[in-house]
Amino acid sequence: MRIAITGSSGLVGSALVRSLEADDHTAVRVLRSAGGAGTVAWDIDRGEIDAAGLEGLDGVVHLAGEGIADKRWTDEQKAKIKDSRTRGTTLLAGALAGLTTKPPVLVSGSAIGFYGNRGDEQLTEESGPGAGFLTEVVEAWEAATATAEAAGIRVAKIRTGIVLDADGGVLHRLAGLARFGLLGKLGSGRQWMSWISLADEVGAIRFLLDHEVGGPVNLTAPTPVTNAVFTKALGRVLRRPTVLPVPSFGPKLLVGRELAQTLLFDGQRVLPEVLQDAGYEFEHTDLEPTLRAILGQ
Repeated sequence: MRIAITGSSGLVGSALVRSLEADDHTAVRVLRSAGGAGTVAWDIDRGEIDAAGLEGLDGVVHLAGEGIADKRWTDEQKAKIKDSRTRGTTLLAGALAGLTTKPPVLVSGSAIGFYGNRGDEQLTEESGPGAGFLTEVVEAWEAATATAEAAGIRVAKIRTGIVLDADGGVLHRLAGLARFGLLGKLGSGRQWMSWISLADEVGAIRFLLDHEVGGPVNLTAPTPVTNAVFTKALGRVLRRPTVLPVPSFGPKLLVGRELAQTLLFDGQRVLPEVLQDAGYEFEHTDLEPTLRAILGQ
């Protein structure tokens, strides 16, 4: 297969490239500074993309976007987060729709932030949107794929949860705190964490490239846990104490109130109903064995 990938240097994108190439598929990287074989140039700010390089693909995986937690959520940064997703997706979807030989499938990035802060409610792809900034971002982000769908391309919108990997993302940061004895539940610890291992994130994306599944697809393990449960499990795996809770005012002072509240103290209890109904078999479903496997413990 010949698969184009945006966001190929990120945590998920780079793992996906490795996985595809290990099985002798061709990963075509869509890059701002493309050069040489196996790359396609695009510039979201200019609204330009080398459409000719997208002809004859077997699929496209769109993962590019400004990091959600890279900076404080100023009005400028929030606009950058939203625009990088909506403009990038609009540009890509339009280019794919105009191709002579269109790819059969676009797997387009999205997030469980769609559901907002919903307490203990069990959320599937049939659940409606929540409220807040991330909900607004995800709704606009997913809507930007409409041009590709109208052109007959199957679009799977992957609402990804917390991706667990030792070398990046949330787990990497929490493990670092744990090793210094600074890990504790966040606030009450009752907020839900819908997680997925990096191996299953990549596995699910590849599954969606090969199977006739479209629309929203939750990419989370079928066993979400509360923050308190997650914290205790990580402490056991790393043999570190998790006694002292982290009060909400600390992170809010550090990264800003809205960002900290949304990412650390709000939560979603998300279930991968569509993925499981389609026949995907998870490699990792139980949190503690997953943490041990990832962290080599």
